[in-house]
Amino acid sequence: MGTGITVTPATAGDAADWHRLFADYCTFYGEALPDGVAADVWRRILDPASPVKGLLARAADGGAGGIEGGGVVGLCNYVLHDNTWSVRTDCYLEDLYTDPAARGRGVGRALIGRLVEIGRQAGWRRVYWHTQEDNATARRLYDGVTGGCDAFVRYTVRLV
Repeated sequence: MGTGITVTPATAGDAADWHRLFADYCTFYGEALPDGVAADVWRRILDPASPVKGLLARAADGGAGGIEGGGVVGLCNYVLHDNTWSVRTDCYLEDLYTDPAARGRGVGRALIGRLVEIGRQAGWRRVYWHTQEDNATARRLYDGVTGGCDAFVRYTVRLV
């Protein structure tokens, strides 16, 4: 990709790196997950039958943010699901996070780019996501990748 970043599916050997980044991501959003949730998400990512999947970004030698070659610097967790408007699969990009030491180096763009590439190869209908309205840094990236957000407004009914 020319950024010194390699994006690959998460594997069992990536557990410590994924857990570190996922914990940092939750802290960034001020979320304290109940005990066992992160472990269950990781279990689902590794389960081939689960619709929850994960990608990890690694810095090459001399790569992003001064992280040593091969260091995991970003994660992307996504959920594949059916929909009622097409026979093709939709992909919800649920979590995207870059290690602060590697920000501004193309990690997020590489993760999204790889996810879109996987989707095109698999024949998915779309990849979609949302972010907080005031997350200006992420929105600059997302606007650059997509050309801007769509006109939908999200509503949520919390059940627990």
